[in-house]
Order: sequence, then structure tokens, then C-alpha cells
Amino acid sequence: MSQSTTKTLHALSIELRQRFDEEIRDFSDGLWKYCRYLTGSPWDGEDLFQETMLKALGGLYTRWQPTNLKSYLYRTATNAWIDYCRKEKRSLGVLGEEHEPIEEFSDSLDLEEALEKLYELFTPRQTAVFLLMEIFRFKAEEVASIVKTTPGAVYATTRRMKTKLKENKHDDIKYKPKNAPQKSKVIQAYLNAFNDGDIEGMLSLISDHAHYEASLGFLEVNKDEIREGSLAYGLPGHHAIQSLLWGKPVIVVLAELDQCPQVHDIQYQEVENGKIVYHRSFFFRKEFIVAASKELGYAPQLNKPPLNWTE
Repeated sequence: MSQSTTKTLHALSIELRQRFDEEIRDFSDGLWKYCRYLTGSPWDGEDLFQETMLKALGGLYTRWQPTNLKSYLYRTATNAWIDYCRKEKRSLGVLGEEHEPIEEFSDSLDLEEALEKLYELFTPRQTAVFLLMEIFRFKAEEVASIVKTTPGAVYATTRRMKTKLKENKHDDIKYKPKNAPQKSKVIQAYLNAFNDGDIEGMLSLISDHAHYEASLGFLEVNKDEIREGSLAYGLPGHHAIQSLLWGKPVIVVLAELDQCPQVHDIQYQEVENGKIVYHRSFFFRKEFIVAASKELGYAPQLNKPPLNWTE
């Protein structure tokens, strides 16, 4: 494939991705939350969300019939998670049938508490059924199509899950963060170089063959690409701090706006043999940045060129 052909395909793929993002804007936040509670983890949910975006966009050409884009995305996410659980030898569960409509979610069970318990108490397919029916309000027929079962099984599964959730209402089954790890000298040096605006200092800590990824934004696969790409125009001049986010050590990049720090980016790195071999940035991930900012106690920066999430 010639270089000109590659550039043409790249430009077309960017244009298609932007159009796709516009079409799903109204329900991308709900999809991210679905992925989060389906997997039982914000980090795993983010990975599933990204995989869903890539698979959905890449596989859209196979839909020859008019397609409900929202259902298509939730189906893609569900299938991707079930495939992962199947590979991990996790029991997917069997959904028994029942043909009576389910009752509405009662006030006697706190919904947010229930969401935290789904992953621990139920199988992947059961969790998907509950979320789709109770939280995202799909019809039983739609849920049955997404999880590959029958409407009767959807009704029965949801009814049994509500009963079990009530029985476990007072059990403390919530996300448990890991202990804070020992601080890495390499990451601390990287943080110092970042705050000093020292690009060469940062690059000296990065492996020649580092994988440098801004999720759903761009990918660089060696130090030369990093130098000539994401770091070509210098550093943003923001302040970065270390923090623990949902049990994972991260670097939080803060923009000082009107004397109020806002989350500009969240990053984490992996170190081997004294060098950063993997760097991941969530700069382009609106739903993740918003949820993480809330968890960290900051406001998210919604307008940060080239992105403007206020529109």
C-alpha cells in the first residue's frame, strides 16, 4: 500500500469517526456507564467502551438492514464482554423463562447500591439483562435480542435478581481499591520533568520502543514518533500530580482556570528496566474524564482545544 493511499484512508477514517461520534453523542455517556457496571470496574468498563467503539465502527458495514444505532452499540458491548468472560472460563449463566411482566424497581432497594453489587452477585448475562431492563429501559424484546434469549427469560431473570438484591441489601459488596503501591523513582522523575516543562528530561525516561497511546485519539510506537508527534509542540504548561484512581496509580494533569484546577488529562505508565515502556492518556475520553474528575473531587476541563465538550 502506497503512502498516499495510507494518508487517504487515514483521512477518510477520521472523517467517518467524527461523524460516528456525532451520531452517538446522546447516548455515549449511558453506554460508558453500562460498560462500567457490566464489568464491575471503571477501568475494565473503559476498556470495554473503547473496544465497543472500535468494533461498532469497524463492523457497521455488515449491517445491510436499517439499524437502531443505540441497540447496535449495546449489543456490541454485551457481545464483547460475554466473549471475554467465555475466554476467561467464567460461567455465563442460564436464563430461565417466566411470562409475567416484572414489577417496577421498589423504593426499598437503593438503586446505586444495587449497581455496585451486580458484578459480585450475578453472571455476565444476568447483569446485562438487569442493566438493559432496569437502568437503560430497553423493552424485553430488545433485551432478549441483545443477550440472545427470550422475553420470558428476561422477565424471570430480572424478577429473581431483584429478590436476591433485596436479600443482600445490607451486605457490603463494593469496589475495594488496592493498596497504594510503592512510588516509582522513574515516574517521580517523569512527573518532575513534566512540571518543569523539560521535554528532553521526559524523553530520557521513555524507552526507544515505548507504546504511547492516547485512547481513541492517536497511537505512537517508538520514541521518534513521540518526539515528532505528541511532544512536537511542547508541553501544555499545566501542573501534574500523582493520585490513586479506582485503585490504580495515575498522573492527573490539572489546568488552572480562574483559580480553579480542572482535570485536563489522566495518564498512567508502565516501567520496565528503568524505562517507561507504556504510556496511556485519556485526554480524548470525555465520559472517562468526567467520571474520574468526580471521583477525584475536581471539575473536568470540557473546553481544551482541539476538543470542546461543551457544545
